[in-house]
Amino acid sequence: MDAMLPEDSMECLQGVQSAQSDDIDQITAVDISRLLAEHKGNEVVALDLRGLDAWTDFFIIAGVTSSIHMQGLERQVKEFCYTRDIEIVRTSTTPATIDEEWKLIDLGTIVVHLMTEKARFFYELERLWSQAKTIPL
Repeated sequence: MDAMLPEDSMECLQGVQSAQSDDIDQITAVDISRLLAEHKGNEVVALDLRGLDAWTDFFIIAGVTSSIHMQGLERQVKEFCYTRDIEIVRTSTTPATIDEEWKLIDLGTIVVHLMTEKARFFYELERLWSQAKTIPL
């Protein structure tokens, strides 16, 4: 059926689909941010990286108080993704540390960073991405 549409119509349809996907991604980023805040994530921030030549569209940064707290928040994010059929592309910790200081959960267009206060202060992601818009939660 798409083959029957004029080329201009196809471009317009693709633009609408892209805009809808962006809206869904932003809503999902806000929902995950709120989930982390509800489960005592510290100073939760959602950054909109679209238009900044970033490899992803949104960063969510949340502080944790301990490795147990980090594991709990990670579990909450994974359960959220599972119930909404969102693929988790990758989950990792920083390789240079023995303790878990920083957990990254890559959802493709959204990347969640769970960081101890020490790691958050050291890496200063908010400063590195200071040109990004902060999304109100």
